Amino acid sequence: MANILIVEDEKNMQDIICEYMHRGGHTCFTADDGADALMLMKNNPMDLMVPDIMMPHLDGFSVCKMTREMSSLPIIMLTAKSDEEDKLKGYEYGADDYMVKPFSPKVLLTKASALLRRTSVG
Repeated sequence: MANILIVEDEKNMQDIICEYMHRGGHTCFTADDGADALMLMKNNPMDLMVPDIMMPHLDGFSVCKMTREMSSLPIIMLTAKSDEEDKLKGYEYGADDYMVKPFSPKVLLTKASALLRRTSVG
């Protein structure tokens, strides 16, 4: 159905998110850091992105902001950073939604599906 970019430096977390996205009928692309994510987006059409914030090389806030400069694809920030200021920063940089770890993979899939429906991809 949709191409979803998972930007997460923890392999186990990548696997969990991808498993649920596959259950929803989506194709997952994965990146271990923000720099890889931007490269993947330049070479592959993406319909939704799920970035972590705390990553090596380029953090999720920067990825979100840079993505917004070139695309309007939906972005769901998924992070352990739960402070209100971090959430506000995520939305300010262009995130459509913000989920805090630990999280429910089912809720993430449902939010992703809702955003994809709204953008006519899901």
